[in-house]
Amino acid sequence: MDFQTLPAGNKGERPWWLYAVLVLAAAIAVSIALNGRYAEVFGIVSKGIGVTVFVTLVAFALAVLFGLLIALLGLSGSVALRQIARFYVEIIRGIPILVLLFYVAFVGAPAMVWLANFVLTPLIDAGVMQKIVVRDFSLLWRAVIALTIGYAAFIAEIFRAGIQAVEEGQLEAAKALGLSRFQRFRLIVFPQAIRTIFPPLSNDFVSMVKDSSLVSVLGVADITQMGKVYAASSFRFFETYSIVAYVYLILTIGLSLLLRGFERRMRRRAGYDLRR
Repeated sequence: MDFQTLPAGNKGERPWWLYAVLVLAAAIAVSIALNGRYAEVFGIVSKGIGVTVFVTLVAFALAVLFGLLIALLGLSGSVALRQIARFYVEIIRGIPILVLLFYVAFVGAPAMVWLANFVLTPLIDAGVMQKIVVRDFSLLWRAVIALTIGYAAFIAEIFRAGIQAVEEGQLEAAKALGLSRFQRFRLIVFPQAIRTIFPPLSNDFVSMVKDSSLVSVLGVADITQMGKVYAASSFRFFETYSIVAYVYLILTIGLSLLLRGFERRMRRRAGYDLRR
């Protein structure tokens, strides 16, 4: 199946939808510049962009690494490891991200703090370090951990499908050449699998930007939280959430176009390599 970050459209067809988006974005930008009320809302909401970007980048990078590990476990020769990977994927995929955020923040975090204190008991008793308390565990990092755990399950399936799409004959040929398992993965499997993996992985990256707004339920000062606080104090809900939606659209559409361009370059390079 050919996944796309954004629909490609027919070859030679003008991207009228993009022109419409640009006109709408320009109109809203002019409104922000000329209307003091919108400018004030934008100034408040934009303070959360840094947190949103940080949460998205860190959580997605960790989810990719963890998802790749889970995918490799699921493809290993050990039945036990395969069952552990499948158990993780099926359980986590069945839990809504919002519920997972609450669970990690208010159940998982206290459990991790207790475990850390238990492991560090000798150092704590010796006065080398103080006992860790739950409030020391930042809500920002609780949110990052929850998003990492949630997205890793979906990303693991993307990696698994991409790796299994590589023809078995090529792996057999690599074995015949005496390549190790790691060499086969690095030189044969991954370079081919990434062309299958990248489009759906890009979709998950864009989705992570949107789902990062869920961290606002923990009080993390992202774009959505800044908007919620301002709207609750000023009662200007229309202006506030219009600007919040505008900022998210700029981030997600801009990212989608960037990733789509990168995907096109990958395909052109793959076609060039095949011709060679």
